[in-house]
Amino acid sequence: MKKILTLCLCLLLAAVFSGCGSDKTADNTDQNGKKFKIVTSFYPIYIETINITKGIDGVVVENMTKPQTGCLHDYQMTPADMKKLENADVFVANGAGMEAFLDDIINEQKQLYVIDSSANIPLLVDEHGENAHVWVSVSNSITQVQTIAEELSKADPQHAEQYHKNADEYIARLQQLKDEMHAVIDPLPQRKIVTFHEAFPYFAQEFNLEIVGVIEREPGTSPSPSELTDIINQVKDMPTKALFAEPQYSSTAAEAIANETGAKIYTLDPVVTGADDADAYIEAMQKNARTLQEALK
Repeated sequence: MKKILTLCLCLLLAAVFSGCGSDKTADNTDQNGKKFKIVTSFYPIYIETINITKGIDGVVVENMTKPQTGCLHDYQMTPADMKKLENADVFVANGAGMEAFLDDIINEQKQLYVIDSSANIPLLVDEHGENAHVWVSVSNSITQVQTIAEELSKADPQHAEQYHKNADEYIARLQQLKDEMHAVIDPLPQRKIVTFHEAFPYFAQEFNLEIVGVIEREPGTSPSPSELTDIINQVKDMPTKALFAEPQYSSTAAEAIANETGAKIYTLDPVVTGADDADAYIEAMQKNARTLQEALK
């Protein structure tokens, strides 16, 4: 009799627990253990997205490219990249032409919900075309976070409230960051800067800086002799002789200009690489503000 009661109790418990897992659970994991998977195109979009999805059970975020990849101007997708996308529910891109392969993804991965995070941002255009480095402006980063949260809520309505709550919290921190940076940068007497490549026009627009020279239009492409001469003359005419390299690339060209002009080399980070840390963008931008304060005082 005792054995029969024990068996009945075990069967009852098994029925209860199996019943709890029969439908899609609250953590967005289905019967087969599948989670809602988000893939981001590269580092700054990954940082924005992990802030929006922070603490949400059953939602995972994976960056398609390595954290050391940098900008995706000429990036060629790998079979491993395609595999990640095949198993994803959502792909979050920077857009604005940064991911040259984006149209191929949209055409080939019909099941994939694609988010263009730059969709609501007015793009800057020069003789080289539209500039894709929108996230380097804190205001634009805020807009991207809003767009990503809104689109994730459509793709995964089960967690819409949590996406928006996280986005609002992160946006509040980004707004505080922007205010702090203005307090540091706005009073600086010098406004002219020479940057390493075309990553900082949105940043310059936001903080009322004037980019008077660009060392390398494309990273890894050294300036021509005439371009080098023009930059050297521009730097010589600047009251504060400062050049801004980027931590992701060689500073050889900047060093050559510094040798000719006596300029000092500083580092501005476009935040295209870094640690797997939700605070990485904010910390990098705070450091950029301090660097400008030192260089342009």
